[in-house]
Parts: sequence; C-alpha cells; structure tokens
Amino acid sequence: MLQIKHLTFIHRKDMRPLLTDFNLVLNPGDKAVIVGEEGNGKSTLLKWIYDPALVADYVDIEGLLTRQGEKLGYLPQELPPEDRRRNVYEYFSALDCFWGQSPVDLRRISARLRLAEDIYYSDQRMDTLSGGEKVKLQMARLLMEDADVWLLDEPSNDVDVETLEWMEAMIRQHTGIVLFISHDETLIEATANRVILLEQLRRKTTGRWTVANMPFRQFMAERSAGFEKQAQLARSERREERIALEKFRRIQQKVEHDQNAISRQDPHSGRLLKKKMASVKAVERRYQRQHQEMTEYPEQELAILAKFHGEQAVPPNKVVLDLHLPALLRPDGKVLAGDISLLVRGPEKICLTGSNGAGKTTLLRQIRDMLTARPDLHVCYMPQDYQELLALDQSPVEYLAPSGRKEDVTAVRTYLGSLRYTPDEMYHPIRELSGGQRAKVLLLQMSLSGANVLLLDEPSRNFSPLSGPEIRALLRSFPGAIISVSHDRKFIAEVCDKVYRLTEDGLTVI
Repeated sequence: MLQIKHLTFIHRKDMRPLLTDFNLVLNPGDKAVIVGEEGNGKSTLLKWIYDPALVADYVDIEGLLTRQGEKLGYLPQELPPEDRRRNVYEYFSALDCFWGQSPVDLRRISARLRLAEDIYYSDQRMDTLSGGEKVKLQMARLLMEDADVWLLDEPSNDVDVETLEWMEAMIRQHTGIVLFISHDETLIEATANRVILLEQLRRKTTGRWTVANMPFRQFMAERSAGFEKQAQLARSERREERIALEKFRRIQQKVEHDQNAISRQDPHSGRLLKKKMASVKAVERRYQRQHQEMTEYPEQELAILAKFHGEQAVPPNKVVLDLHLPALLRPDGKVLAGDISLLVRGPEKICLTGSNGAGKTTLLRQIRDMLTARPDLHVCYMPQDYQELLALDQSPVEYLAPSGRKEDVTAVRTYLGSLRYTPDEMYHPIRELSGGQRAKVLLLQMSLSGANVLLLDEPSRNFSPLSGPEIRALLRSFPGAIISVSHDRKFIAEVCDKVYRLTEDGLTVI
C-alpha cells in the first residue's frame, strides 16, 4: 500500500499552490494515471514520491507519505544530465541489480523490448540514441530493479506503436502499483483504472484535485456530463431569478411611487405604505440570500490554444516536397534505409512512423535542410528535443519577443496569457518550465511565424490528454502542409492524410 496524507506543494518562486491537502491511497493492482494541464505539478508529485530531494529546491512541501516496505522504481521524463553523458554500458553498470542479472535474464528483457541482446554493453552515448531507444533502456533498467511500485513519467514518449502495445500489456499485467503520467490517450484508455486530475483554477491561484475510481474514458464522460448538468441548473436558477426579480422590481417601484405621491394629510395610508415597503425590503434580503445559495457555474481548467491563420495556406497543387534519396545515412555514416521517395503536395498532412532507431528523425532533419533553403516556402521545425531550439536561460517573453519593443512584448504576453501562462511564468527561465509549457512556447512561435510548412517531430508528446484534442484540431485545421513523425495513434488517425512507415527498404504507405 502507498498512502499520501494532507500533501501540499507551494511553488517557491511565485508562491503558487500546486497541490493543497492532497490525499491518496493506492493498493496492489491499482493503475492510476495523473492528468492535468502543463505545469500543474504532475511530474513534481511523482518525483516527490520517489525522492523528496528531487523537488526540494523549488517547492515547499507539507504532507506525509506512508508505504509498507514496497520498492519504488522511477522512470523520469528526461534522462538526468549525468546519464545523458554516459554510454549505454556505463548507464547499466552503475546499477547494482545489473550485476545480478543472468545472461538469460538480459536476453528475456531485450526480447520483450525488442532490443539487441548485446545493447547493455554498447559504447554508444545515451544522448545520441533516439528518443524511443532512451525510453526502452530506462524501461529495461526498471525491469531489472524488480520494483513493486512503478512511477512512470511519460513512458510512452517517442516509443513505436509495437512498444506502446507491449507497454499497455506490461502495465496491465503488473501485480503491484502503477502510478503514471502519459499524454497518449490510447495508452491511458487501455490501462488506467483510476484517474487523478490536477487542476489550476482562478488564474492559477487555486489548485484543485480529483481522484476517481474508474477508467479514463468513463471519467471524462461523467465529468463532462456533470459540468453540463451543473451549468444547466445554474442557467435555470438564474432565469427563474430574473423573472422573479422583474416582478419584484415592479412591485418595489409601485410602492416607491405611491410613497412619493401620498399626501401628508393621509397618515393612515402612509403607515400602510411604510409597512408595505418593509415587506418589500424583507423580500429583497431573501432574494439576496437565495442568490448566494444558487448553484455556481462549473469551474474547470480549459485548454486555450494558439491559432493559425489563412495566409499560411499552400495552394492544392503546389509541390512542397519531391524527395528521392538512394540511401538514408546517420551522421556517423551508417546506412539506415535505402531508396527513399516522398512526394507532398499542397496542404497535405503526412506522418512518418516506424520502429525506434529506424531513422525517422534523421530523415525529418534532412527534409528540414532541403525545405528551409527554398525561398518559396516558410518552414518551421519543432524538434523532439526542444533544447535544440529553445534558449533555456531566456524567459518565454524574451525568446518570443527578442526585439524587446514594448508592442512586441505586449503582444507576446497576451498570447502567453491565452495559453494559461501566469505573469510570473512568462518571465521564468524556460529551463524551469515543464515539457508541455516548453512545447507551448514552440507552438506559439510557429503560430506567430507565418510558416506555411510545419515539420513536427513527435508534436503531441508533451501535451496533456486534456489539451490533446485541442492540439489535434488545431493542426488538422492548419491551412499549410505538415510533415510529422509520430507514434500517437489518435494524432495519426485525426490529423494525418497519409501515413508512411520507414523501414530498411524505404518508405511504404500504410
């Protein structure tokens, strides 16, 4: 059992409450997903459970964690800097449990993750691996630790569809506790039997949490139905209040008129009107009390996102890309695939998928280099690793308004506000923001750039399941062309016109 009592997180830099009096009990067999908008404290909660020292430098903490001897295993959203610099062998050899694995154990784990049997002894640096390969190696390390409680921060990021399906089975079959964060709605729907929703309301001045013992899809449906029922009741009560108030105001105005018109020579009628006015005031006070007791309109955290504009359209017959490569080479010269051909016309939405390490990111970067050289296209690139573009020491305002002109800063602040940034967050260094908040900076940059071609490497990887539908609708409505790499099954189904699988033999339509 894992129990959290009266947990409160206060963000130290801007004194913003992330969690207030949070309580949770998890038992073996629970598969609980933490959902919420970007920057709401999801990763902070997982880190605190695993090791409070991981968050002690940026949040003030009150609360108690109790567990009955369970062993914790943690998969972080991003590799720590010291692990990024290690090669694969150094990464595993730092684990005591690695030395207790037999060759049979290692082969079994490799087979389950579809990794090479000798991967554990590779001298390739961790930071040169594909995103999916990094996640798989972290998962292998987690399996070696044989933990009772799995704390998984975005385990679905960047892994291929086959591994996602395996991961779904792995989570379902684990007999212990699984507490995880994921932006893959398909994975959540297939695995979670409990939902923990973290929200920031009233311009992020108030935190609210909800724990529901039900699958995610049922939770979202019941939540939506509950909000609609509450909103209908609030509208009905206010409509009845307006009708009653209109009738009351007419009576009040008539009594006031009669009081003003009555002659001083008629004291008896004056006394009657005075009593009548006292009754009117009593009714007014009753209406005021009733108004305070009325059903409130439902308060929820809505994902408000940027928009693209019509001038970014691409004519239907315009050739955006006509690519022919005899071979796709990795930077070190290794051949990843042969005979690559890809034709993109007009505002097509193209997705490249395939196994981890197949070369999808390498191919997208080559496409970027080709298209950015063309004067007739305005290309914007969103990398898988945001640090390729973002200046981490700058604030979002500094990054998006480099001119520093007052009108540019004002416009950027307005846009960031629409993306639910607080005034404080607008000036935090980007390195202190969550992955989803960083993704929103790049999304806003693309929106403001006027680009008519978007190159997106795992664009949905850091957006919450609450933002996901909005992101997909936004990209689907983009009037230009999109060439993306993704394993997000909902993104592929809802946004993409054509899907190509990259193999050693080239690209094939699926």
